[in-house]
Amino acid sequence: MACLDRSLTIQQANQEFFRSFGRSSADLCGRTFSDLVHPSVQQPLQRQFAGLLEGRRDKFATDMIAVGADGEACTLPLTAVAVRGGMSEVDAIMVMMSSVDGAADAGVVTTRKKLLSEVDARILEGIAAGVSTIPLANRLYLSRQGVEYHVTCLLRKLRVPNRAALVSRAYSMGVLKVGVWPPKVVQDFIK
Repeated sequence: MACLDRSLTIQQANQEFFRSFGRSSADLCGRTFSDLVHPSVQQPLQRQFAGLLEGRRDKFATDMIAVGADGEACTLPLTAVAVRGGMSEVDAIMVMMSSVDGAADAGVVTTRKKLLSEVDARILEGIAAGVSTIPLANRLYLSRQGVEYHVTCLLRKLRVPNRAALVSRAYSMGVLKVGVWPPKVVQDFIK
């Protein structure tokens, strides 16, 4: 559990919160909550928090991809509740996360390593947007065979059998940003 101020800065938290991220209170207090969240889910989470701060809702619950001190990412359930002070204005936000049965260790999504070249990233974005091979080749100044080569390399790299599974795996790993159209690869994954 952690307490955030209106700017979503961590003011205080319990030991379990610090342990979940593998950091001390000195490392986390004073940092913004978005520093602890995978880049692919920062914007959707910001919109949820904005709803609390603007008074459109009192609480929300979602799964978030948290990033620990070692760069490992894991999915954790998150519940956030608005704390109102005088004049019914939101003074703070309480954030509760739980790692059920060691989910913080077992739910590893991926390390934040450079996974894709610039061309691979553009091809993955095109596939996720539903662009077929020839228009994608024209857009990227490649041949049709060049696009197919990169697609095959992506399928092998992410260990999936087809393009639909490629897009699904990319979203589940946090490689593609959530809530963005057209699809964009998170910059942290590009070499």
